Amino acid sequence: MATAGAPRRFCRCACFCSENLYVARYGLHVRFRDEQQLRQDYGPLEQEVERRRRLGPESAARKALIASSYHPVRPELYKSLQDAALAPEFLAATEYSTSLGADLEGLLQRLETVSEEKRIYRLPVFTAPFCQALLEELEHFEQSDMPKGRPNTMNNYGVLLHELGLDEPLVTPLRECFLQPLMALLYPDCGGGWLDSHRAFVVKYALGQDRELGCHYDNAELTLNVALGKTFTGGALYFGGLFQAPSALAEPLEVEHVVGQGVLHRGGQLHGARPLGTGERWNLVVWLRASAVRNRLCPMCCRKPDLVDDEGFGDGFTREEPTTVDVCALT
Repeated sequence: MATAGAPRRFCRCACFCSENLYVARYGLHVRFRDEQQLRQDYGPLEQEVERRRRLGPESAARKALIASSYHPVRPELYKSLQDAALAPEFLAATEYSTSLGADLEGLLQRLETVSEEKRIYRLPVFTAPFCQALLEELEHFEQSDMPKGRPNTMNNYGVLLHELGLDEPLVTPLRECFLQPLMALLYPDCGGGWLDSHRAFVVKYALGQDRELGCHYDNAELTLNVALGKTFTGGALYFGGLFQAPSALAEPLEVEHVVGQGVLHRGGQLHGARPLGTGERWNLVVWLRASAVRNRLCPMCCRKPDLVDDEGFGDGFTREEPTTVDVCALT
């Protein structure tokens, strides 16, 4: 089920400007209590705190400029998502998930279980031609003179899809009409049936740029990570336990990328990426959020969220409980 009706106002938790600040020098996320503590423990991080405070308005300004001035090389991507872009296996799994009597056992026969214990799954998501078209568009945008917001403080290279204008035509229908039925069966206890917002971005790894990604967990209830290309070696994902668990990285599980295929996992699962060996790797990451879950407990500070109004989907929090209907059934 997905939300419909009047547009809802999404928020972020105030902890965004005080917790989980990434310090690249140490490869750690830290908590900011006051300026004296921050300087004493980790050196000056005021710029990162201030950057986070300005993030919403600056992102909205970039999006508006891109919408008015950018000329896509693959304009068909900015039209509504078509079934032709999606892998037959993904369409079949979604069709089964929306059928009468669908259950977890039946769905698991239609995808790969990477780890039953960690509840990590994989299946083809996009066709090869669609991956190629999306990569061409992303590289064209990267080479343009448009302003570019980067995915997060851990990734210095990549593209925010909402700024590029691909949220509405691509990611929102992907979430509402395809991912949500799957996630409702795979992760009913994590808000899989109540997904009402997302944050989607593409990350790029290359020699001389970002090569690896440190261990972390996502600000999301659930995550989809799709390998788009290109040709590369190394860079495997690795997974530990849930971030709340002791010894969460005692025996990490490694998962190789397969172009066009997506890995599904819980947002709280600790994970990272091994160093790239050769080539370039581009991945689409979609953080899937359920306000019905996170309104009760912020996954980043593990407290009742202190809500601050934000742009777009914010960090997926709302001041009111979601009212849900099956949007895809109405279109």
